Amino acid sequence: MKNNIEISEDLSRRIDILASRSSLTRDQIIEDALSHGRSLAWQEKWIAGVQAGIEAADRGDFANEEEIATVLNKFSQA
Repeated sequence: MKNNIEISEDLSRRIDILASRSSLTRDQIIEDALSHGRSLAWQEKWIAGVQAGIEAADRGDFANEEEIATVLNKFSQA
């Protein structure tokens, strides 16, 4: 069942920006916010973090093998 709601221009613009930066549709973004309590601010922060990670990977900014081993050993001893 489809429901039509009126939302502010600001919210509509933010939803459009989120949709353009992700693989989600407007409806999916709204449903995620309503179903899982993920506010637009949370979703915006999540998308920004993912994009930052992709940009770091594109620059070749990765942990080296020694750094990975240090983290794995730290948590395997807990």
